[in-house]
Order: sequence, then structure tokens, then C-alpha cells
Amino acid sequence: MDKVRRMRLAKDAMDRGRADPGLDLSAVAAHAGYSRFHFLRAFKDVYGETPGQYLTHRRIERTQDLLRTAGVSVTEICHLVGFSGLGTFSTRFKARTGLTPSEYRARHMGSGAALIPGCYAMFWAGGFRNGPGADRAACAGSPSAPPSSPTSN
Repeated sequence: MDKVRRMRLAKDAMDRGRADPGLDLSAVAAHAGYSRFHFLRAFKDVYGETPGQYLTHRRIERTQDLLRTAGVSVTEICHLVGFSGLGTFSTRFKARTGLTPSEYRARHMGSGAALIPGCYAMFWAGGFRNGPGADRAACAGSPSAPPSSPTSN
């Protein structure tokens, strides 16, 4: 398998798991069939940035989408996209966009798709951790909450 194809496999794995704060370089390197150190060099050679830089850029792109369209807090978005700390998240976001997440939201809110109620964004991203039914209870107060299905309890 050629080098570029191997890097694409690893890049796809990073795209699928970008929201996982514990995304492990060794596991991603295994997708490419390289050791972690050889993978770092090969990835940068092919894409011009390290895997960590690429992952940060993808997470910030997702953050921008959520800030424009989802009614959830900046802290919740930070965790939904895979950052483990709000400070690092805000610093990297500002370095990439020139704005803090709150400034970005104020400037760009509504410039994307229709506003998504926060409960739907949290449900879709797996943000509810309180067990079965927590998603339905959280969305119950939403004006656009889906009706309960007759077969669900």
C-alpha cells in the first residue's frame, strides 16, 4: 500500500473520532501501519501539518458550525468537539479565527443553517450522560421537540 493511501486511512480514522478527547496517536498510526513516530513524520510530509494540528483544525471547524447553529453553551461545545479544557480550547480557537468563541458566536450566529435547539445538538453528539430517557427529558421543554412515539415509555 502506498504512503498517501495509508495516510488517508489514518486521516479518515481521525475524522471519525475527532470528538473523542482521548484519541490516541498510536491507534491512528496503526490505521496507517506505522509506528507513532514514523507516522508523525509521514503525515506531516503528506499533509504539511502534524496529526495534532490537523485534528485541532477539524475540531475548530466543527466548533464554528456549532457556534453558528446550535443553542448550547461554549463550554458544552468545547467538550462535544473533543477538547478537554476550556482554556486550551479558547486559546486555540482564537489563534485560528482571531476571535474568542463568544465573539465568533455573536458575530456569526444565524449565518449557518437554522438554529438547532441545544437539546438536539447534545443528543446527536452524545452529550447526555444521565442514562436512558435523559435526552427526552431535556428536550421536553423545547418548542420544537418531537412528539413522543406511542411505543416509547
